[in-house]
Amino acid sequence: WQLGSRHRNDLRVGIFLCLAGVSELQERTLIAVKPDGVQRRLVGDVIQRFEKRGFKLVGLKLLQATEGILAEHYHELRRKPFYHDLLQYMTSGPVVAMVWEGYNVVKTSRAMVGETNPAEAKPGTVRGDFSVHVSRYKMSGDPERKMSDWGLLCSNKS
Repeated sequence: WQLGSRHRNDLRVGIFLCLAGVSELQERTLIAVKPDGVQRRLVGDVIQRFEKRGFKLVGLKLLQATEGILAEHYHELRRKPFYHDLLQYMTSGPVVAMVWEGYNVVKTSRAMVGETNPAEAKPGTVRGDFSVHVSRYKMSGDPERKMSDWGLLCSNKS
């Protein structure tokens, strides 16, 4: 995955997969619409897709990601050649971070986003419909802490 001028018009929706302290049948996943997706005004389209699947939005925040948050979140990528460009890109504009809850939301969100390579993404997926590059990163460590790092504190009470 490289950040270059050819990707500037792509929507990047980060899917940060995690399980939080909810019932056995309920999962939570952290989904972020990255700066160019926010700029292209595609946040509503992403929200609509998850709502139509029956998932519940339990947290949403528009934020300017700091290098500190990103360094913690992307720590597994710090030795990759694109890491510096990733941090630059992610701090270039606002990010919309959302927590979605529902049965099998982690696996379903992967299918909704589509194949990593946009050229292989099927119609009906975010990548396939928007011809966009979307990235997903599995969350490691304590998922509640990760959500907290992004400023999304979600109660288990509905």
